[in-house]
Formats: sequence, C-alpha cells, structure tokens
Amino acid sequence: MRFIPHPRLCWLLLLLFIPIALIAKKEGTVTLTKSVLLDKIKGGWAGQTIGCAYGGPTEFCYRGVMIPDDVEITYPEHHLKGYFDNAPSLFDDVYMDLTFVEVFTRLGLDAPADSFATAFAYAPYPLWHANQQGRYNVLHGLMPPESGYWKNNPHADCIDYQIESDYAGLMSPGMPNAASEISDKIGHIMNYGDGWYGGVFIGAMYALAFVENDVATIVEKALQTIPKGSRFRKRLDSVVKWYHENPTDWKRAWNLYNQMYSEDLGCPELILAPGNIDATMNSAYVAMGLLYGQGDFGKTMEIATRCGQDSDCNPSSAAGVLATMLGYSNIPEKWMPNLREVEDRNFAYMKISLNDTYKMVYDLALRMIERNGGKVKDGNVTIKVQKPKSVRMEQGFMGISPHLLTSGIQYLGTDDAEQNTFSFNGCGIVVYGNISCSDTSYEAQLEVTVDGKTDRVVSLCSNFNKRTADAIYWNYDLKDGTHKVSFKLLNPCKGVNIKANRVIYYVTDNHLSEHVS
Repeated sequence: MRFIPHPRLCWLLLLLFIPIALIAKKEGTVTLTKSVLLDKIKGGWAGQTIGCAYGGPTEFCYRGVMIPDDVEITYPEHHLKGYFDNAPSLFDDVYMDLTFVEVFTRLGLDAPADSFATAFAYAPYPLWHANQQGRYNVLHGLMPPESGYWKNNPHADCIDYQIESDYAGLMSPGMPNAASEISDKIGHIMNYGDGWYGGVFIGAMYALAFVENDVATIVEKALQTIPKGSRFRKRLDSVVKWYHENPTDWKRAWNLYNQMYSEDLGCPELILAPGNIDATMNSAYVAMGLLYGQGDFGKTMEIATRCGQDSDCNPSSAAGVLATMLGYSNIPEKWMPNLREVEDRNFAYMKISLNDTYKMVYDLALRMIERNGGKVKDGNVTIKVQKPKSVRMEQGFMGISPHLLTSGIQYLGTDDAEQNTFSFNGCGIVVYGNISCSDTSYEAQLEVTVDGKTDRVVSLCSNFNKRTADAIYWNYDLKDGTHKVSFKLLNPCKGVNIKANRVIYYVTDNHLSEHVS
C-alpha cells in the first residue's frame, strides 16, 4: 500500500526543509562528510575497474552490431584477478589515469602540461590510436596542444582521452568547470575536437555525480560543457531526446544513432569500416548505458556493453559515473568480491594500487575543493558547486570526406629501397600501415614526395612503444585536385618492410571525387 502522509506532516516537513534548500540554492554549496566524499571517490574508481573487466571479453568483437541477447555476458569468480594475471593491458582505462594522478601528487595542482606529456610519453605501457600518436609526437618534440591537433594526429577524434579522463572529475567533486580546465591541459596531449570533448563530457559527469542523485540530470548537465554547435553535442543531444521519447527502449536509440552517425572520419584503421572508435559513438554508448540503466548498476553496464564497439571502455565509464553517485558502499555486493581480490595489487606498469588511488585522489579532491572556494573543516567538506559552462569550440575533419583508394598490402620501402606511388583526385591522403624490422633500434627514414616536391621525411621505428600509431603518412592540407604521392626509403636495412594496408584519400564535401589510377 502506498503511504500518504497527513497534511499537517507535509507542512511540517516543508517548513523544515525549505530553508535548507533555499540556502543551498542561494550559496550554491553542498556539504558532505569526509567519509561520504571518500566513499564516492572510491566508488568511481571501483566502478570503472569492475566495468572494464565486465566488458573485457567482448572488446571490439561486435563492430557495428549489438551484442545479441542470447550471448551471455558473464562475470565469473576471480574475473578481475584473471585479467591482472594474464591480460593487464585491459586496464589501460585505469593506469592511464594514474599517470596523471601521480604527476599531480608529485608536482601539485599547477603541474605544467609538459610534465604530464613527458610522463605519458616515456611510460612503459603499450598504447594505441590517439594515445600512441600523441606519444610519438611528444617523443619527436611536438608538445601539447599540437601533439593532439587533428592535422598532426589522425586519431584526434578517437576515444582515447574519453577513457582516461575519469581522474579529472573524481578530483573535482561538484566542479565540472574545474574538471574541464584539467582536461584542457592534459586532454590535448592526444586529442582535439570530438576526441577531447569525449573526455570533457566524462569528466563533467564524474564531477556532477558527487552532487546530483539522478543519472539523467548528470548526463544533461554534463553536456552543457560541450559547445552546442559541435558534432559531439548534436549527437549526444539526440541520445537524450530519444531517451525522453521512450525511456525503456535503448535498442531504438542504438538503431537511430547508428543509422545517422556511424561514420568514422579520422581513424586510419576504421574509416569506411564497421568498427568505430570515434568518441562521439562511444560516448553515446556510455550515455545510453547511464540513461536506460536508470540507476541499476548491473543493467547500466550491460547496456553499455551490448552497444558493442569499445565494449570494455564504455561500461567502465558508465559504471564509474554511476558508482560515484551511489558511493562505494552502495555498489551491489555481487560485484565486490572480485574487486576486493585486486584492490591491494599494483596495476601493470604502475606502482599504484586501487587502495593507493583512493587515498591519492581523495587528497587531491580536498585541495581542489579549497582552491575553488570551498571549505574543508573538521569532518566535513563544503563544495562550491559550479554551474556547467561550455568549453571552446574546436572541430577537426570539417568539410572533408574519406574515400578508399587502395586496400591490400603494398610496399612503400624494403631492404631494396622499393618505392611506390599513389595518385588521386582530392584534398588529402592517409596511408594506414606499419614497419617491421628485427632490429627494433632501427629508425627508417622514409622520404615522401608530393607532386614532385619533398614534403617531409618520416621517422619510423618498429619498437612498439616508439612507433607511429598506424599511419605511415598523412596530409590534409593539399589543394583540391589531382596529386601524386611517392615514397622512398633513404636508409635501407636488412629485413625491413614498410607496408601500406590501406590508402584513404579525402575530398571536399562539394567536390565530385574521381579515382585517378
């Protein structure tokens, strides 16, 4: 039976609580006990670690399709321990964050962008996509924000900063704009435009999860940090709109999104392919998990996972945001035994465990609260809650469209210094490929000539941590028209092979493309 309070009791409650609400609204503050603050910080880190392992077995196994309902997603005993023991790189979502947390802890809240870039570039862990290209750029003297700029990094729109921005919100409780400022400094090491917006959005959701108790409010307020005219904002606003039209049918939203927004414009590997690692796509899946999960921890992860594509990172972000709102102590017990097994274990490539992380980020959060006008006194913290503000507009890959020029292996350079030439009619080109050489200290010097003039000499290394992400060469600044691009290896080495797996050319949107063979 539904309880209906007596009218006098209603008035008494109203008189008791209205003054508190009015003060909070007027002053824009929220007061939490320190134990609640720590509980929420722990929840955020625990949630993303659980979510990452939950979706791990399906990562990029379902590209452009949902994971069918009859495919069981399991979370067996010792699941996290198994990844820690056998596939620790799964947790790049977490140890990437911890690189930045460690720099803040060591150098303080004013640590310069270069300190984060250097720590990231020289870290021993493997990286991919925008992260690896950002690393390559930094190692070759191109520092942020240029290292993440789309004309210097074909992966600028990829998911990378989205999956490693959790720390920015978790150290900025109730302060989404402070989280955005951190993301501006660090997120441009590897991303730009939509790729950066993915991290700004995730960071803002974490920050808001400390002071809001409704997931839809968190999603919608966090989107206010993204410029209205951007691709990212338009696409994520569509998800929110579809949710309000039908809050129980996530598959409808998934279908509509994939019909309208499934193209990847930048990633050399996944352009014109079913896979999509673009931040607009994967942030949309995070939002779908949160919105349609409606506060249920398991359901939130399942939806974010069943959306497919980067299906470990997306439930990681969704579960992290939700567990920040709920708090560590309110994560359902069924998910906790596996987590407890690894909380004292250092993450791969790091000397930091989850239990270390909880304390480090709690200390940073206290300092951020005071820096931004709040108070830390006795057993409480008073947070000066920030109204979300839009970050600046920046957008890559505008007005151009990709087209496939060639597929299948073609050699750009071998130990015989073989050359190759591609001709096309357009305004840009990206060559997706790799170098192989048994001597990992060897750096190939590949000369690239455009229309008979040397454009640049590209340094290529087969050492996995020093390689370019997957693009041998790219150029988005060509004048619209017919072009011939040639490659020549200047320093042949025994056993070296430089291969092009795909060549993509770009045309302006008002240009009728022609393939010139």
